[in-house]
Order: sequence, then C-alpha cells, then structure tokens
Amino acid sequence: MSAPVTGVSKDAARTAGGSGAPSRRRWRKSRAGRPRPTSTEGSYALYLLPGGLAFLVVIVVPFVMNTGISFTEWSGVGTPEFTGLENYDRLVGDEDFWESFRHSLAMVAAMALLPTAVGLVLASALFDFVGRHAGSRWVAALRACFYLPQVLPIAVAGIVWSWILAPESGSLNELLGAVGLDALQQDWLGDPDLALYSVMAVMVWVQIGFPLVIFMSGLQRVDPALHEAAELDGAGWWRRFWHVTLPQLRPEIAVVLLWCTIAALKVFGMVYVLTGGGPGGATNVPSYFAYQNFFENFQAGYGAAISTVLTALILVLAVVALKMQTRAEDENG
Repeated sequence: MSAPVTGVSKDAARTAGGSGAPSRRRWRKSRAGRPRPTSTEGSYALYLLPGGLAFLVVIVVPFVMNTGISFTEWSGVGTPEFTGLENYDRLVGDEDFWESFRHSLAMVAAMALLPTAVGLVLASALFDFVGRHAGSRWVAALRACFYLPQVLPIAVAGIVWSWILAPESGSLNELLGAVGLDALQQDWLGDPDLALYSVMAVMVWVQIGFPLVIFMSGLQRVDPALHEAAELDGAGWWRRFWHVTLPQLRPEIAVVLLWCTIAALKVFGMVYVLTGGGPGGATNVPSYFAYQNFFENFQAGYGAAISTVLTALILVLAVVALKMQTRAEDENG
C-alpha cells in the first residue's frame, strides 16, 4: 500500500504527477464541449484597430465624400447642387480629359516599362560583373547612386531639372553649345512637341532606382548552380540573363510593374513643378487635370468625377494584376 498524501491538495498532487487536467482559469469549454480561445488569443484583433481606423479616416471617408461630390455641381463654396451623372457624361465627351489620359499612358512607358527593362539589365550587370570583379562595396555605392532620385523631394528634383532644361541658360543647352552641337539646343519644356518627352526622360531618371533595388534583392535568391550549369553549357551572359535570370525574377517583375504603373497613373508632382501641364496642355495628366478643375476652374464636381474615374481605374488594375500574379504562382507551385 502506498502512503497517503498529506498536506497537499488533490489538484496540487495531480499537477505534480503530470496527469492532472489544466486549471479552469487557463482552459475553458463552451457549452458544446469545444475549447474556447482565452482572452489573450482574442485580443490580437486590437492591434489591427489603429491601422483600420487610419484607413477608414484617410482613405475610405475621403473617397466616399469625393464620389458624392462628383454627382454635384459645386464651386467649392456654398451648397453643392445635385446633378446626377452630368459630370460623367461631360467626361466621356471631353477631349482634354482623353488627351491627358493618353499622356498618362506615355507616363506608364516612362515610369514602368522603361525603368523595369533598364533596371533588369543594370541589376544583372551590377550583380554579375561589378560584384564579381570590384566587390560588394562598389555594388552598394552604385546602387545607392541609382536609388538617390527616389528619396529626393519631388519639388527639389523638379526645380533642379527645370534649371538643367532651361532654354537660354540651362546646363543641357550650355553643354551642347560647348561641344559644338548648337543645332541640337531646344526649348525642352516650352516646345509642345518636346515637353512630354522631356518630362518622360526626367521620370525615367526618378523611377529607375526602385526596380534596380528590387531586382538586386531578387537576384540574391537565384540558385548560382543554374548560372554555373548554363555557363558550362557554353551560354554567354546575355543568354544566361534571358533564359535563367528573367524566369527566376517573374514575381519581382510583376510587383515592379504593378507599383510603377500605379505611380505613373497618379503622377502629379513633377508635372506640377516642371510644366504645370503646359505648354498648351501638352503634358497634362488626369491627376493634374483634376487639380486644375478643383482649384483653378472652381469646378469641384467635375474635378471629383475625374478623380473618381482615375481611382476606380487604379483599383481595377491592381485587382486584375494581383489575381494574375496569384494564378501564375499557383501554376508554378
């Protein structure tokens, strides 16, 4: 016979023996007999509350208010007058809006397509040549130089480029004159035929650092054995880039194209600083066109309609791109 346990409660004895049931304070069951999460597990949702409130106040409420204003005729002062779909009907037939939208497509080429293509080649060159022969410090320095325009304030970068592209005393025209190419001197921002291309070139300079950094991060996860095997088979750098690097960087390419396209569709600051949408609307884009109607023409309802259409377009584009990316990942997985 075993000696009786004295001076210790039955719960303590069961706990000490390792065969006791959990304490009621730490484990509770619902009426159906299934365990319920403790209060600690249910409190994780509280951490989402600040972000959710910020999203509601900063994004949802202004968007709903802007959509409501788009159905009115309002100068920004007084009481808005409800006009239904009149602003949207005007938008469909407004040639200035469609012209600004075509300029926006040109910005997509300048801020998404060209930086993605150039960023891929530069990232591979830095990773394969500079990193291998000059070392990681040179790679980091060059990467920082390319990324610098991304962290510069748009106003500062725009003012500097307006000095560079000035028609009379601008650095670019002075340089062309110094090397005997006076015939190439132009009014880069004042000529309607050149202004849009000049702004596009500046935006390529601004945007190229973002794809470069993303692609260099992606290259670090590519298995070096793939490149070594292709090199042993006699593939040159370009063939290795085309057949090995590009397929491995598909997720990064999709992310870069999505982010840069959205940035191109809502570009505003550089257009505002460099040209103000001119000359003669040659560089106008939908975001700046909406600004003009809001604050220059005092047609807040029409400006709100432009903003609503642009926001809806960006949302549709983002949803479609994310679904396509998810489907591609599922097929590859």
